[in-house]
Amino acid sequence: MRFHTTSLASMVAALLSQVQAQTWTDCNPLHTSCPSDRALGMSINVDFTQGEVNSFVASGKPTYGSDGVSFTVAAQGDSPLLMSTFYIMFGRVSVTMKAAPGRGIISSVVLQSDTLDEIDLEWIGTDNGQVQTNYFGKGIVSDYNRGQFNPAANNQEEWRTYTIDWTKDRILWTVDDTEIRTQTAEAAGDEYPQTPMQVKFGAWAGGDPGNPQGTIDWAGGLTNYADGPFTMPVRSIAISDYSTGKEYKYTDNSGSWESIEAVDGEINGNEGNVDAITVTGSATSSTESGAPQVPVGGFGGSGGDVQIDDSGVPDGWIMTEEGKLIPSGSSVFRPSLAMMSCFLAGVVGLVGYVV
Repeated sequence: MRFHTTSLASMVAALLSQVQAQTWTDCNPLHTSCPSDRALGMSINVDFTQGEVNSFVASGKPTYGSDGVSFTVAAQGDSPLLMSTFYIMFGRVSVTMKAAPGRGIISSVVLQSDTLDEIDLEWIGTDNGQVQTNYFGKGIVSDYNRGQFNPAANNQEEWRTYTIDWTKDRILWTVDDTEIRTQTAEAAGDEYPQTPMQVKFGAWAGGDPGNPQGTIDWAGGLTNYADGPFTMPVRSIAISDYSTGKEYKYTDNSGSWESIEAVDGEINGNEGNVDAITVTGSATSSTESGAPQVPVGGFGGSGGDVQIDDSGVPDGWIMTEEGKLIPSGSSVFRPSLAMMSCFLAGVVGLVGYVV
């Protein structure tokens, strides 16, 4: 069986059209009927030292090397990030990384839904000993009493693994298997994050002079780009979706987890198949962040301008455990995204065949 030009072109077009959108969310299910969200429905472990994977799309210019994927802020307007092409409905996200140093520089790992539910990890470039944990429900920012600064020693010099474990009952944040914070759904009430989430991570300048003064103050002061470049390297990311299926569908406008339907699957259908999270200690001392103008979404500049087209994975393609979207069938030659782009441009006449 050969790749035909028409089918290959449609596959590539679906992959290459994924970076299209507006800031935050194109369609908010709290207000109107929206397309279903593409589900991960499994566990993946992405080693970025092996290069990029097409289950994430980029804004800005992340680079790849022996340290994995690097997000560098070198000039005003730089806000490189990666965003998943899929959603998880409850689950676990573990990122092995170093935070970027620098006054006003923010490193961010953000889970965010179409209803603007959100769970955050953020590092301030002048604070080598703490990470900020935060959450939002339904985009409500009437107060900022949810953020905390939690222990994360030597976060700029040492590789550390940060985990968000999110269930219908609680959010657990850990650093290298040490619990730093737990937030229960009961305490959060209606503002508890409970709708399908995308995963975003990258770096940006909260201290850019174009930002509101409250954001600049929270970020540690004005960024002097002459002191840069400022880089956040990410070695790997492991993601487990606690639910199964192909898509997550909102059945009403409530924004409750009970209203989410797993198409061809089950909400929490994977939870029992994922190893229990390991917690070997606790370091839960914290201080409230109290920042009045921390941006919802965790990114400034161009970082909010990326969103995923929900046209779906091309028929016959599957997700591997390494986080790669590939044609199904072990006998099929699997062209890279770059090769497929060349094909569409007319540079390569043939990019795939059966070995």
